[in-house]
Amino acid sequence: MFRFRLEIDGITQAGFSEVAIGETTTDAVDYREGNEPAHVRKLSGLTKYGNITLKAGYTDSLEIANWHKRIVAGEISSQRKTVTIVVQDELGADKARFVISEAWPLKYDPSDLNAKGNEVLIETLELANEGLERTR
Repeated sequence: MFRFRLEIDGITQAGFSEVAIGETTTDAVDYREGNEPAHVRKLSGLTKYGNITLKAGYTDSLEIANWHKRIVAGEISSQRKTVTIVVQDELGADKARFVISEAWPLKYDPSDLNAKGNEVLIETLELANEGLERTR
């Protein structure tokens, strides 16, 4: 069982039950000059960082919804944040740290409502980003 905490610009955010870290990929670009052997060389192309998906149980806090609201209002450049995911062991000691740079919410889903069910309301936030680094 994993334990983790989430920090958004250094502020610990509690209540996230799930974090999905998208994969990082670097495109391979085929390259060959006319005087080279009859095969292509592989050069590195653009690196793409997958989206980060956060899921949290409903709380009274409006921070997540308001962050997305500011993006919808066009405030993307001022709302990019550093998000850190800290993985902890069973005793609560930090074991791994993933730093996501220039993150901003591109999707907010407040959850479906069903009066017949007994499910917990789960907010989902999907973050675009420009970098993922494991620092520990």
